[in-house]
Amino acid sequence: MHEDVERCVRAVRSKDARFDGWFFTAVLTTRIYCRPSCPVVPPKVANMRFYPSAAAAQQAGFRACKRCRPDASPGSPLWNHRADSVAKAMRLIADGVVDREGVPGLAARLGYSVRQVERLLLAELGAGPLALARAQRAQTARLLIETTALPMAEVAPAAGFASVRAFNETVREVFALSPTDLRTRRRPAPDTPGVLSLRLPFRAPLRPDNLFGHLAATGVPGVEEWRDGAYRRTLRLPHGHGVVSLTPQDDHVACKLALSDLRDLSIAISRCRRMLDLDADPVAVDEQLRSDPLLAPVVDAGPGRRVPGTVDAAEFAVRAVLGQQVSTAAARTHAARLVRAVGEPVTDHGLTHLFPTPEALASVDPAALAMPQARKTAFRALVEALADGSLDLGVGADWDKARADLLALPGFGPWTVEVIAMRALGDPDAFLPTDLGIRIAAQALGLPGTPAALVRRAQAWRPWRAYAVQYLWATGDHAVNRLPA
Repeated sequence: MHEDVERCVRAVRSKDARFDGWFFTAVLTTRIYCRPSCPVVPPKVANMRFYPSAAAAQQAGFRACKRCRPDASPGSPLWNHRADSVAKAMRLIADGVVDREGVPGLAARLGYSVRQVERLLLAELGAGPLALARAQRAQTARLLIETTALPMAEVAPAAGFASVRAFNETVREVFALSPTDLRTRRRPAPDTPGVLSLRLPFRAPLRPDNLFGHLAATGVPGVEEWRDGAYRRTLRLPHGHGVVSLTPQDDHVACKLALSDLRDLSIAISRCRRMLDLDADPVAVDEQLRSDPLLAPVVDAGPGRRVPGTVDAAEFAVRAVLGQQVSTAAARTHAARLVRAVGEPVTDHGLTHLFPTPEALASVDPAALAMPQARKTAFRALVEALADGSLDLGVGADWDKARADLLALPGFGPWTVEVIAMRALGDPDAFLPTDLGIRIAAQALGLPGTPAALVRRAQAWRPWRAYAVQYLWATGDHAVNRLPA
């Protein structure tokens, strides 16, 4: 979008927050870059330059605006709804792959050479993988500086910097302030020692009912809970574990994070954003779905629905198998038994375990599972494929290959594969035409009642059929559609 100058100028002049994260505006006279909705008086058009990423603006020598904080914009929705190599690279960078494995590790996961990856990212984002990872580290550093009392010598490695010198130089270049000066803007310390309090922005509107209702209603006891108006759960992270509390607010999601290792901060934030689908563009999604006159009234009744995701794709896939042809309560019971048997204990008020790893689940005797033999076989095949790496459901996974690999497992049909594609892989076009709730909703709205006919009708909803699923499910009277009391 950054190449469409007229459209960008209109967005800046109207201070349209819907475009925050889509592009960044740099001002030649001040050497500052902003988000489109920055409240300051827009500069002259001749002095504007537009960049596709914060990293590209930083690399061109511009510093972040202190007023609108463009580095804290919602992420571009492109990286979550596209399945190409650039989108996979962006999801992997957000998940900390460059910091942990370097650019060669990123390239290996994508199946390209380092030079090819750099060329792809430079062409589309105006910055290479190192610059993109550096921008992410700068944002993490700012969060730690402003929301904690940690000494700078501890903030630097926690934010992913190899040295305090690199940390100091980056903060000065990006924010035009020293780390000490940023610290003077520090917010009041959180009520609970060791807990980071953050705001997760999103593009309005956001309908929290089905999003948080789904997570709460299907939550696994010991791993997830709804308490005091917040969804809470444990997190398994690269350097340790964490507990997150997420509370929907009018213009953001309040996030409280307790981490055993602060190096996991940016990764935890990225995974929570993906779980809540906060980088989605609801205006574009709803506009497309409203084009169907039978679906339009449902969209208008509750615009801004998101697709509930997950912080752990392997965990969700296992839970999808446990939930085959049983009630939500039964699925939660099966999962809770596995958690108590082979999950890792954690210490927290109300939460007791991390969800088991595939390796731990592979050690479970299927005979001990209280479910039909076909589902035991499916469970065993899934956890073994996840444990030996033959099945990849990670953020950089190839969606088509993952679908094919899942379908090849015993006990996996289209419904199970598509629900995993929708909520674990994050495919916005995943569709469940055989789902009973979808078929009942479709018939009630006058949409085709048979799966084949519904698939034909849903061609007009692409590439947002997963969102159509949320709107159709929302017509039913089920706990997943309501915020808990």
